[in-house]
Amino acid sequence: MQAVILAAGLGTRMKGLTSDTPKPLLKVGGKTLLEHKLDRLPNEVNEIIIVVGYLGDRIKELLGSEYAGRKISYVEQKELLGTGHALSLCKKKLSGKFLVLNGDDLYAKEDLTELIKHDLALLTWEVPQDERGRKVAEVRMDSSGALSDIVEGQPAKKGTLFNAGAYVLDERYFNYSLQLATPGKKELGLPQTMLQMLKDGCKIKIVRATWWKPITSPEDLA
Repeated sequence: MQAVILAAGLGTRMKGLTSDTPKPLLKVGGKTLLEHKLDRLPNEVNEIIIVVGYLGDRIKELLGSEYAGRKISYVEQKELLGTGHALSLCKKKLSGKFLVLNGDDLYAKEDLTELIKHDLALLTWEVPQDERGRKVAEVRMDSSGALSDIVEGQPAKKGTLFNAGAYVLDERYFNYSLQLATPGKKELGLPQTMLQMLKDGCKIKIVRATWWKPITSPEDLA
């Protein structure tokens, strides 16, 4: 199975830590965030495609063409136009079912292993307590536990499920046009394309994460 890691971002909220280091190469416990992520991939994954952008050559120098016996290749996103655009650049390299992971987040191997049991799936996280002023991409599901909608900009209320940025997709994804993540902005969102698949009758399973850590600030890194 193939896994795509979206790692082209600038890391602008890391307050200078990314001035000469791409965010995926920041370290925790003597190991880069990217290596932590690779170590948590399901055993079924034997090939990795990394979408690079800002200081991407540093990532290529560190990992080369193989990591822990898994083949690695790279795709460059020259203009940061969102997750949907980043994945579209990988079309020629992908076949069958594949895993897609946000480059900013760390996941539990067990959760990703559960995720890939399904043909199409989305990993979610449950808001543990009300967070005033915070907005999330709320994930809604039907009575069978499948995705029914993703609604951006919703209040982070206790119990709300939201998108954790890990997906199982297949080649059907590339049959749909890219959509704006937010009206008025250039970013093309991966979840917005998934919603088009949903309208065509595709069943997308919701999996709840048991552990998830987004890295969006120096405090998160600490």
